[in-house]
Formats: sequence, C-alpha cells, structure tokens
Amino acid sequence: MTSDERSAKRWIIGKPLPTEQLEGELLPKRVALPIFASDALSSVAYGPQEMFLILTIGGLAMLANAPYVAIAVMLLIAIVVAGNLQTVKAYPSGGGDYEVAHRNLGPRAGLVVASALLIDYVLTVAVSVASGVDNIISAFPQLDPFRVELAVGFIVVLAAVNLRGVRESGRAFAIPTYLFIASVVVLIVTGLVQTLTGDAPVAASAQYSVETDALGQAAIMLLLLRAFASGCSALTGIEAISNGVPAFRRPKVRNARITLVLLGVVSMSLFAGITFLGLVSRIHYAEDPCDLNGFANCETTPQQSVIGQLGAAVFGDGSPLFYVLLAATALVLLLAANTAFNGFPLLGSVLADHGFAPKALRTRGDRLVYSNGVIVLALGAVLLIVLTQANLNQLIQMYIIGVFVSFSFGQAGMVVHWLRIKRDPRRRGEFNPAAFAVNVVGAIATATVLVVVTVTKFTHGAYLVFLIGPVLWLLMWGIARYYGRVRREIEPDEHTVFGAQGDHAIVLVGDLTKPVLKALDYAIAAKHDSLEAVHSAIDVDAAKRLKKAWIRQGIRVPLRILPSPYRDVSQPVIDHLAERRAEHGSEVVTVYMPKYVMGHWWERVLHDHKSRRVRQRLALTHGVAVALVPWRLQSARLLEERESRPLPGDARRGTARRPRPVTRQHHSGHRR
Repeated sequence: MTSDERSAKRWIIGKPLPTEQLEGELLPKRVALPIFASDALSSVAYGPQEMFLILTIGGLAMLANAPYVAIAVMLLIAIVVAGNLQTVKAYPSGGGDYEVAHRNLGPRAGLVVASALLIDYVLTVAVSVASGVDNIISAFPQLDPFRVELAVGFIVVLAAVNLRGVRESGRAFAIPTYLFIASVVVLIVTGLVQTLTGDAPVAASAQYSVETDALGQAAIMLLLLRAFASGCSALTGIEAISNGVPAFRRPKVRNARITLVLLGVVSMSLFAGITFLGLVSRIHYAEDPCDLNGFANCETTPQQSVIGQLGAAVFGDGSPLFYVLLAATALVLLLAANTAFNGFPLLGSVLADHGFAPKALRTRGDRLVYSNGVIVLALGAVLLIVLTQANLNQLIQMYIIGVFVSFSFGQAGMVVHWLRIKRDPRRRGEFNPAAFAVNVVGAIATATVLVVVTVTKFTHGAYLVFLIGPVLWLLMWGIARYYGRVRREIEPDEHTVFGAQGDHAIVLVGDLTKPVLKALDYAIAAKHDSLEAVHSAIDVDAAKRLKKAWIRQGIRVPLRILPSPYRDVSQPVIDHLAERRAEHGSEVVTVYMPKYVMGHWWERVLHDHKSRRVRQRLALTHGVAVALVPWRLQSARLLEERESRPLPGDARRGTARRPRPVTRQHHSGHRR
C-alpha cells in the first residue's frame, strides 16, 4: 500500500486498533439501543405510512380500519420480541435465527434463513436511506432531482463511519436516535393534548379525496391484508439484536434481552401514537400524488411523508419544531441502515466460520470490525438504490419477506430446541413450558404472516426476493462444497509421503542487474544441493551480451540459456523443469525471482507485468516453489522513512510507532 493510500485509509477509518482493545469496543445498553434498534424504531416512520397508503386505495371509509390493523401489527411485534428473548438466551453466539435453524432444522434450512437475512439487510439499507431522503425532500422539495445522488452519498458515509468501529459509530448514532424518539413523543403528546382540548390537528391532505370503485367483500379483505403486510415493515430490525449479542458488554445475554424489551416497548408506543394522530388528522397518502383529487401540480410537487404531514398539522408548517422533527426522522432513517451494517457483517462472519461464505468475511479490519462485510453490504445497497432510482414504494414491496422467513424458521427451530431438551433425560430439568409456548405461538404467527406477506406482495415486486434467494442459497451451498473438497484434498492421510530426493535451485535472469544479483546471493546462501541461473532467450543478441557480462562479472554459478522461439519467457523454463523432473525424480526445485517493491501506486503500472505472469505459470508447475527476493526502489525507501516517523497525534499520546527494521540492500553481495 502506498503512502497516499495509507493516508487516505487512516483519514477515513482512523488508526488501527490492537486486538486487546476488542472488549473496549463492545457496547453498553445505552449505545446498543440506538445501534441495534435504530432500524426497528425508525420503521415506525414508514410502517404507518405504508399502511395508510394501502388503506387509502380503498377510499376514505377503509381508513376506519386502521386501528384494527395497527393493533394486529403491535400484537405481532410483542410476539416476535417475546420469541427473540428466548433465542438470545439459548443461542448467544450471534447467529440469531440462522444459528437456531442451522442447529435444529439442519444446514439447508439454516441457509434459507441466511439467504433471506442477507437480502433483507441489503434492503434495510436501501429502504431506510430512501425513506430518509424522502423526509429530507419533504422539507426541501427542490432536492427531488438529486434523490439518487443523495441516497448513494449517505450510504457511502454510513459505510465509512461503520468502518471506524462500533464505539465511534455508536456515539455518532446515539444522539439522532434519541432525538427522534423525543421528537416523536413530543409530536404525539402535543397532538393528543390538542385533540383533548378540542383543537385536533388537521393534515393538509385531509381536503383531498380519492375516487374508488365499489369493493366487494373479497377485495376489502385483500386490501386489509395488504395494509397489514405493509404495516408489518415496522417489525424489521428486531432480529438484529439476537444476531448481534456478541457485540454487547458482559453480561451479554442480560444486556441484549433488556435492550430487546426496550425496543419492543418503544416501537409499539410510537407506532400506536403515529397511527392515532394519522386518523385524528385525517391523513391521506397515495402512491401516486395525482390520485389525490385536488392535489395541485401533482406531477412536479413531491408528496409530503406522513411524518411531515403530522409535523405540519401539529407544530405548524415551517415552524422550528416541524424542521426538528423532519431532521430527526431523516437522520434516524438514514442511520437505521446502521442496524444492517452491524448485522450483515456479524452474520457473514458466522457463515464464514461454518464454511458457507468466503473466509474474508470473518477477518476483522484495522478497527476491529468485519470490514469486508461492511463493504459488500454498501455495494449491494448502492446497486439497489441505482436500479430503483431510490423509489421507496418500489423498495418496500420487496421488503420484510426475508425477515419473516427468518422469524418463521427461527421460531420453528426454537420449538425443536425445546422438544429436544424435553426428550433428553439429562436436560429435562431445563425445559421451560412457558418459553416453549411462546415459541409455538411465535412459529404459528410468523408463518401465517409470511404467507400473508407473500400473497399480498408477490406480484408487486416480492417475486424478486424469491428469485434471488435460491440463487444465493445455491451459491453458499456451492462455497461449502468447494471448501469441503479443498479440505479433503489437503488433509494428510496414511498414503501421504514426505521427503523429496534432491534440492535444486534456479535463479531466473532477465538482465544482469542488482536485483538479480541479490536473488542469486540469497540462493547461494540457502546452500541448495545444486544451483543454476536460467535465461529465456527471446533476443539472441541480448542473450549473447548477457553471457559475456556473466563471465566478465566472474560469477561461478552456471548460466543456462534456454531458446524461446515463440517469445514466451515462462514456457522454456517450465519445459526445462519437466526435463529435470524426468531425469532426477521427485526433487524439490526452488525458483528465485527478484521483485520490485514500489512506493507509489502508479509505479505498479510500469513494472513487474512479465514477472507476474511467469510467477502465475510457475505456481501451477508441480514440485516448484517460487521465492520472491524483494528489491526496494528509492520510492519505497522514502516511504519506509516516512512511515517510521511518529505521527503528531501519536507523539502527543506517547504512542509513537517503532521504526520498522530496515533490510540491508545488497548492491554487490553476490558470490564469486
């Protein structure tokens, strides 16, 4: 990595942290709540909005059913929270519903949950950011043409903040989350007081009407189910706490369960309050603003969000509290994506541990976070935002399918978990009938809602999830099979034989240069049984000049010139190695090659292309080990000097970095 790249990385994510600081990066409850619960809490901003949107399709009379739909959603929140309390206690390692399904229903079922959750995490980021941008545009309509650019920019910022580590991201997200809770509470209380004193708030959209055809009983029922399914988006994010138990401070299980209860109580309260104010103020919200009769300039004027309409009705349009509410809502919606930025990398690390995902996902970065998972999630969300043009109504149709797949399999797995305990004589005393009943109810309720959500949303965009999910499942299953095949291939068995007959070394020579002489010096110092220098002669005249220089330099190592009529450097060497193997049997051959070490990124464009291709070919040759002998260019030496100096901030803290040990350059260290 060049100095410019190091400086940019340091500026974005900060100084690397030692592993022993990992415990210090774990979260107390007051920080864990905004980090893990911001998605579930912020979803009350678009959950009621989606519910009102669907009910408005059926006409104003259908809005009278909003309280019943809201009660059903709140009851489901309570059931899911209760079920997840048992999951946190039984499986605190951080796999959440994936681990429950994997252990109790089998790895195939576990991968169904993992596929659903990974898709849902990407959608969480896209939906939260798109909704946040919606609320920003509600306050500043002139920003509507830059909707996609704003959304992509926010995702990049969120990824950068998360790459700095959980403690710093927690500090960044705590204040907006608590400000959102406080502002919505003030909104609800103020609206309630106004209603009780006879001055109920009236939304600007109350004057608009919606033309609808007469609906039959079946159509009314389907509309209510669609409204319930859309309102269930308020449940997203609840699973993040059971997936992120390892990030809590000790006692992890107790702190995670307390945070989960707080999340459930606050989420249900805010959902109920916003629904109540929406009904009192007679809010109308449509997917297409032109469906609202009387909405002027509907083709050019963006429709205010439900939160924006409530703020204008209760606090007054353009008042300071109106802007505080919208700012807090936009911030928490944008930061709600942080739930996914914590859950996705943790789940990815668990999948990598089980062999279902690339091992790079379980590697912690400089700031002790699973940085590769953060980057993958950000790229997926950006792609989704660009494809949908940050359209919230399109994104929401694909949403929550994954989370209810997770809930259903997770609760079913917990039922199997309790039944296994009950059947095991050694653990029968651990069986908890109340917890078992909670998980049975949770399994039935979430499976039923999954069917409802699938039926009502399938043709509106949810079918894409059912197309992507199996592909992701097959990909992860294929990764596991690949890792298994490699593990079986490299594990020693009774037929494994060690010990080669002979030790030969080759130094590849292009021109007689200091890097080549240094590689030759290393090969001589290793004291191989035999040693030779090899040159692939692309240019006959150049090969003759090299041979004369070799003799003039007095080098005693024999130089072998290999003709290369097709101008390929690697093939003559490979043919020569094959001949030696046929003659000498299973000897070990070490090929020494010089390699430039550069200090600037652009130098990589100018060097090492041919040697890189040769290394790749030699790596595929049986019985050959490639030894790279570094030769640092002046730019690399200057970079090393700069890197060994303490940074100003380090010096103040007394944590100046030690200079790296300098490797002596061998300008003429060859053997004669």
